[in-house]
Amino acid sequence: MILTTTNSVEGRPAREYLGVVTGETIIGANFIKDFFAGIRDIVGGRSGSYEKVLREAKDSALREMEERARRLGADAVIGIDIDYETIGQGNSMIMVTCSGTAVRF
Repeated sequence: MILTTTNSVEGRPAREYLGVVTGETIIGANFIKDFFAGIRDIVGGRSGSYEKVLREAKDSALREMEERARRLGADAVIGIDIDYETIGQGNSMIMVTCSGTAVRF
């Protein structure tokens, strides 16, 4: 399955548009990760624990979107948009959503 942020795939015109597909993931950031991220903020540097959580959430949302497209018989999802948001009490959770258009070549 081709997943792309572009609105088309070069050399492969869409024969059929199957509709919008989405994927959503919500992951909680635990206290230990918050603690070490706070230390990183003080001393500088990147927060590897948060980066790992964001990658996992993005990958999970994309897999869910891809599975929904596959059930429609799609060959690709084009025009993908990925959004990140903090939610919950004290912004303690990270929500990643993605959407795109399922197409058949």
